[in-house]
Amino acid sequence: MMSKLFSTTAVPAIAGRIKNSGLRRYAQEEDGSVTIFAGAVIMMILLVAGIAYDLQRHEMERVRIQSTADMAVLAAADLDQTLDPQAVVQDYFDKAGIPSGANAITVDEGLNFRTVSVNADGTIPTNFMTMLGIDTLPLRSKATAEERINNVEISMVLDISGSMGWNDKMENLRDAASVFVDTVLNPSTEDLVSISVVPYSEHVSAGPEIMDALNVNRVHDYSNCIEFAESDFDTTAISTTRQYEQMQHFYWGNSYSNRLTNPVCLFGRDESIVAFSQDATKLKRKIENLQPRGNTSIFLGMKWAAALLDPAFRSVNQELANDGDTDPEFVARPVAFDDRETLKTVILMTDGENTSSYRIPSKYYANYSHRVHWSRYNLDFYINRYWSGRSSDLKYTKYWGSYGDSLLSSVCNAAKENNIVIWSIGFEVSNHGANVMRDCASSPSHFFRVEGVEIKEAFEAIARQINQLRLTQ
Repeated sequence: MMSKLFSTTAVPAIAGRIKNSGLRRYAQEEDGSVTIFAGAVIMMILLVAGIAYDLQRHEMERVRIQSTADMAVLAAADLDQTLDPQAVVQDYFDKAGIPSGANAITVDEGLNFRTVSVNADGTIPTNFMTMLGIDTLPLRSKATAEERINNVEISMVLDISGSMGWNDKMENLRDAASVFVDTVLNPSTEDLVSISVVPYSEHVSAGPEIMDALNVNRVHDYSNCIEFAESDFDTTAISTTRQYEQMQHFYWGNSYSNRLTNPVCLFGRDESIVAFSQDATKLKRKIENLQPRGNTSIFLGMKWAAALLDPAFRSVNQELANDGDTDPEFVARPVAFDDRETLKTVILMTDGENTSSYRIPSKYYANYSHRVHWSRYNLDFYINRYWSGRSSDLKYTKYWGSYGDSLLSSVCNAAKENNIVIWSIGFEVSNHGANVMRDCASSPSHFFRVEGVEIKEAFEAIARQINQLRLTQ
């Protein structure tokens, strides 16, 4: 019986069953497969992190090179830069530790411009991307800077009222305005930049040449001021067809002496407008000879400044240029407001606020003998000494502070609507005066409130902005 259980024919079958069962168990065994997968994932994460590291290094280096290129071309393109532009750019790259970075420097310049470009092409080696067959990454940066002085029309409006004679203010203004002239007028701006100087106090003296070129009902030859209507301050233009009335000529301000030193309309040639000039010597001479006297009418200074930038004044300027009274190179100025090649700008300064201004009733300024009489008498002295009636019968107030502020706001808004850039300077002014001037400026950043010699810094800052340096790429 036992021999049957262990017969030789049964052994191979049992052995086969044992062998097949082990193989099946081995094939079904899953221990260790997760470890292999995790290792593969970790390797992928490390590779991605390595790629990110390489890309971050690449971007940091690209930004460094771009920043160096930007600073280099800005410095090299400055028209005040006396060093060789290419050497300036290369010096920036040398000091940044990338001497071979600036591999293509180009310079294009003329009388009124300089353009500097640099291509900074290179490579940076990779640390991890080599596993993907990428040994280097390219570095490509380009920068271009340009300083270009295009056509510029400037009206510089200078307060020469009596208070400018205090505390060295007139001397500080002369220095500041002269520096401005020298800054914006140089060989690179020849035939491109024109300056008109508009001195003002209680009124603006247009000068005999401008008066003759306009349609003015002239009734005397003592001075050269024009009366404006309220509506004239809603526009920048002075009409060449409409007839204006000439401002009366008389003196005021002293009840006890017949002093003839304080006229409503300034009458000296040194106190009148000089228009469309690029003669720095002539302009600085004008500024140097200005003398302070009279009240303050900022709105009239601004009216004339805007008019000298309005294309309606072109026919007047053509007549002046033909007579040699303005620079013939600027015979076509003021150009149209939409001329994209021309910047029109006003620099308006004051040391105070709009004040009162008087007039004589027309019936007492009606004929030649009246006009001769008032050229010989101080109005306040005459009223105090000889007039038996009420003082208000012989003089009335045409302008006063708040009214002047309103007119100034109107003409400033008209100028800004025509894209005239207005810089304003409040020179040792009150808070009210500062607010009025800030309101007139093109923006709060176009307003300067200064004391003493700071006025020079304000004029210099404006001149730098006019000669603006701009990054073009």
